Amino acid sequence: MAVRRGVWVVVFLLVSAVLVSAALVAFSWVAFRRPPGVPDKGVLVLSVQGDLEEISINPFDSLFSEPVTVRSLTEALRAAKTDPRITGVLLKPVQAPALWGKVQELREALLDFKSSGKPLVALLEFAGDREYVLASAASRVVLVPPGQLNLTGLASYQVFLRGTFDKIGAQPDLLHIGEYKTAVNTFTETGFTPAHREMTESLNHDAFEQLIGAVAASRKKSVEDVRGLIDQGPMLPDAALRNGLVDDVAYFDEIGKTSGLGDRFTELPLEQYLTVVPATRVSLSAPRVAVIYAIGTIVSGNGGTGATGTEVGSDKLTEYIRDVRNDDSIKAVVLRVDSPGGSTVASDVIWRELMLLRARKPLVVSMSDLAASGGYYIAMPGHVIVAQPGTLTGSIGIFSGKFVTGGTYNKLGMNIEAVSEGKYAEMYSPNRVFNDAERAKIEEQMQAFYDQFVEKVAESRSSTPEKIDAIAQGRVWTGRQARERGLVDELGGLPRALAIAQQRAGIGKDVAVQVVTYPPKPSVLDALTSLGGAQGMRASLAEALLSQQDRETLAAVRRPLHMLRRGESLALLPWVFAR
Repeated sequence: MAVRRGVWVVVFLLVSAVLVSAALVAFSWVAFRRPPGVPDKGVLVLSVQGDLEEISINPFDSLFSEPVTVRSLTEALRAAKTDPRITGVLLKPVQAPALWGKVQELREALLDFKSSGKPLVALLEFAGDREYVLASAASRVVLVPPGQLNLTGLASYQVFLRGTFDKIGAQPDLLHIGEYKTAVNTFTETGFTPAHREMTESLNHDAFEQLIGAVAASRKKSVEDVRGLIDQGPMLPDAALRNGLVDDVAYFDEIGKTSGLGDRFTELPLEQYLTVVPATRVSLSAPRVAVIYAIGTIVSGNGGTGATGTEVGSDKLTEYIRDVRNDDSIKAVVLRVDSPGGSTVASDVIWRELMLLRARKPLVVSMSDLAASGGYYIAMPGHVIVAQPGTLTGSIGIFSGKFVTGGTYNKLGMNIEAVSEGKYAEMYSPNRVFNDAERAKIEEQMQAFYDQFVEKVAESRSSTPEKIDAIAQGRVWTGRQARERGLVDELGGLPRALAIAQQRAGIGKDVAVQVVTYPPKPSVLDALTSLGGAQGMRASLAEALLSQQDRETLAAVRRPLHMLRRGESLALLPWVFAR
């Protein structure tokens, strides 16, 4: 026994020594490393590959380099616009973000850079709709000879699992408020209901019209011409060139001759430029504006990376909100939301803290890809709400219930029996559906929260509960549709929201401000504690085995399955994937 104890002591000491050594190495790297310089004449290369994060999820990555996020990428373009060392930008959209909000945010930044007069060239190998919308912002679009322009329009896909549940003997006993609150349909239906189809067609149509409008404006064509060209897709390079959708068909080594980038230009990767991007000189006494990020499914507790993907925890977020509220040096706040919603209770707790914040200083909300259901709930306190035209928002409705799995156990030869005390003790029994009294109790709770949701929206949008209820009912809108219905004030991205916050704080538009972000950049200790965790290994394995669309599908299905175990009502976005 003593020998075994001694072995464990030695192992503990060795592990501790390794961790301390790693901490010292990390600290030395961060403190003393010299970032690579920028050439006198360089072309900034933007390789867009997959979804762009709003904030860095992996603290270890943040420690050793400047992570590529939506904001860091757009700010790099803004800096490159006036940086004399940057002679142009080469855009390589390999795989664009899955949803339209981030695509439009990046496209705005590209158009802003192009206004400098510096060449902006897009090089495409295989481009779908979102990749081409990004590329169309360029002054010159080049397609490689063996490539393909897969500009074919938009299709939305919805997974329905009711048939699967029937086969395994399980029964989704789910209730919802709102005709269009279709998150439950994934589990309760075998196909589209009329309301579900109507909403999905509306979202898909508006996104398609936005796509056509963007391409038409950039390629100097009519909307009707672009619509006709899309119906001819996909196109091989010669057809894309002949129809004026690309400007050249060439390999990478050939584009410098006709693009304006120069015959032998020097490439500057974005990751390298981010380490030395010239920052605006700001005095330490300059006014401060905070950006608070609410990214992921809304849950109680601290959040982080959980069973439903990235989670925004009410405890941690409200802590940041209180810090900002009590910091007199912070003159205005932008809440950046990229969330499909989640827990009704956690959403309301966050809402309350934001209402206290807005009473003290200007609060502007900036919506990314998603700010729906609970994500819209926490957006309501904003004095101004800004969304991209393609942001998915609204979804003012809730659902609750449980999954009855007793039949599944029976198929496997198992049996569930229970003993209980209390009339509603077995309310969430996995062995049977709700009885009438239990169902009435849940419906009463859900209706109370829905009525409160609608009333709060009406108050925040200077409307009436009757008018809001007519556009609520769980229906999801694009940002453009939401603005037409008064749920959103302006269309634009984070830069626009920051400008509005600065203006509302009485700070001149030409005054440089300090932007303080929450959550703050992780420390060395935060990064080290993230190493080696089983959860991180599982996430890496999932990323390796599953496509981006597959991961989104899995996360969307897991959210209700995981969160309904507590018996809580959910304000969660119905899942629709447009591509």
